[in-house]
Amino acid sequence: MNNRVRELRGASGWSQAELAERLAVSRQTINAIETGKYDPSLPLAFAIARLFGEAIEAIFTPDP
Repeated sequence: MNNRVRELRGASGWSQAELAERLAVSRQTINAIETGKYDPSLPLAFAIARLFGEAIEAIFTPDP
């Protein structure tokens, strides 16, 4: 799955640790999501979308 988490986090001026704290997950989880090594659970994906004010589909897209 492709995602825009790194882009959105950078635009917000947050470090991985700051985003992790806002989402109540570890910095390693954020890193794994951003690098495509981990697909977030649906509740976490909704939390990410809500935090950035975007639709889930605008942040996460399936691999071609």
